[in-house]
Formats: sequence, structure tokens, C-alpha cells
Amino acid sequence: MTTQPARPERSGPQTALIMDVSPFKPSLVKAVFRDVTSMHVSRSAAWAAASVTRTVLTEIIDGARRAAAGEARKKLIPGDLLTAIDRNVELEVGHKWYDHSPTFQGMTGVLYDAEGVIVPSRKRSRSRKPSAVVGAHRFEAGVKELLRSQGVTAVPAMVRDLDGIASVFLTDLARDAAMVVREGGVKRFGTVTPVMSGQPAPPPFLKDSLRALPTRRGDGRTICRDDILAATTIQLFGGNLRQRALIEACEATTRDTSAG
Repeated sequence: MTTQPARPERSGPQTALIMDVSPFKPSLVKAVFRDVTSMHVSRSAAWAAASVTRTVLTEIIDGARRAAAGEARKKLIPGDLLTAIDRNVELEVGHKWYDHSPTFQGMTGVLYDAEGVIVPSRKRSRSRKPSAVVGAHRFEAGVKELLRSQGVTAVPAMVRDLDGIASVFLTDLARDAAMVVREGGVKRFGTVTPVMSGQPAPPPFLKDSLRALPTRRGDGRTICRDDILAATTIQLFGGNLRQRALIEACEATTRDTSAG
């Protein structure tokens, strides 16, 4: 029997997941972007946004899986999601979903007006206007695929939370990408350097692609891959998750270009 070389350990999901095709298809990504902006979304931008969303959800599921494993469970419950976020602040994304989901009640705090009176929570709207919350069900198939990839299942409430977080995150990513196009770069957040102290530098193609982000190139009508990378740096405030999301998005678009 041939001896397999030892694989390097990592704190996040299995490395094999990086090379998988994202369960969030470009057609779904473009549908979300259409709810936010009338700008054209390039093919590479759609693949990059799908990859970033997959990376974020995979990391959240992995954190919840670890929490469930501590109780010898393979079926995830909403409490595992809260534990995962508590253990890793990088996983605290999709905040608009928190006000909608019973899982996060008590986490967002109590609001007071200028006179110290408690502001009642907003009632759920039945507005026909598309929103990240209304469209969350579109992500169910992709979420379940990611759960299967990590050998776990989840109760319906947990699946719904993951749906909602994915929808809100991608919607926010779309808004930030559109802002980057309108403003001609990352004007509000300064230059991005996705290299952390004490960690190896990312591949050269990642550094090259990010160097130009503060001064965007391209027309003002199309969201491109680099706009998605810039939006990712806005949504993910540093750390391993942001660096991994950027690297995997670049890998995903490179593979798509090669295949095309």
C-alpha cells in the first residue's frame, strides 16, 4: 500500500472543499444582484461572489459542526450556530438576519430612544419589495449541500438561519460591490493589505489583483471580479476568513477562465 503524504492541519474546513464547485450558482448570484443594482455583473464577478459566500457559509457550518461534536451530535441546532459565533467573531456576518430570527433574540440588545424608553422591535413586513430576508429560501439547496459535504445535517430552524445569513451576506456584498463601482474604488476604507503578521503571504496573483483596488479600473456600468474582492474586504474585517475567502475567490475565477 502506498503511503499517503501527511496533509497540513488547518483550523477551518477541509482543504478539499476549496476545489469544489460552489453550490451557490452564478445564476442565483446574479438574481440577488438584480435585487440590489441594475449594473451588469460579469461572469467572473458572479463566480467570485458565489465562492466568497461558499467560503463564509462553510466556515460557519464547520464552527457549528465542532460545537455539535462536543456533544456527540451530527445534527446541528441553532445553539451550535450561537456557539460557533461566540468562539469566532469572524463568523458574525449577515447581521440583518439577526433581527429576524428567533435564534438571535437577546443578542442584538435593547434599543432606547432619547428619553430612555424602550423602542419596540420592528414587526415583520409583508412588503412585496424583494429583500435578503424574503429571498432567503433560494439558498436552501446550497446550504444542504454544504452540510452534506461536512457530514452533518441540521434541524429546519438551523437550515433557515443559514439560508438567511447567506442571503443577507450576499445581498450586502452586492451593495458594497456596486458602491465600489460608483465610487471608483475602495474610497471609504483605505488600501487593503490581506497579509497577516506571522502568516505566509498569499499567492502573487492575489496581491496583484488587490493592489489596484483603491483606484478601480473599468467602466462604471459593470461589476467585475476585483469589485467583488474589494466588497469582500469591506464585509469581512480581517483575519483568516477574509484571507481565505479572497484566495479561494481568485482560484475559482481562475479555474472558470481556464475552463471557458
